[in-house]
Amino acid sequence: MVTIRDLLKNHTNQVCYVRPDSTVYQALELMARENIGAVLVMEGEKLVGVMTERDYARKIILKDRASKETQVREIMSTELFLMHPDQGVEEALEMMSLKAVRHLPVAEGDKVLGVISILEVVQAIIQQRNETIRFYEEMDGER
Repeated sequence: MVTIRDLLKNHTNQVCYVRPDSTVYQALELMARENIGAVLVMEGEKLVGVMTERDYARKIILKDRASKETQVREIMSTELFLMHPDQGVEEALEMMSLKAVRHLPVAEGDKVLGVISILEVVQAIIQQRNETIRFYEEMDGER
């Protein structure tokens, strides 16, 4: 079983985050620099929200607001769905589907470890399924 911890091994050890009083523009700069679609919003060590490209599109662009003058706290998503690193990628996909989100923060106790995307989850599931298929094809070939 592929776990969320396995996905996090492909990440840098640094958790990308902004503060709630950061501007939306600052958050977008970080997201562009790190090539990510969501950024965690932290107050000290506490996770208080997530800002996504979807938040930006719907709450800034469509409402004709200024990203350099709007604080992240004004548009961030505060309903958080956390995953534990030892949960499987199938559980993450189910959570993403049920909650209609593309990014899930990962935490172990009070420690935030990062965020995973639906792309990473789907790629891991496809790879896992392909390995299973190859295993059974090899087993069938040995008969």
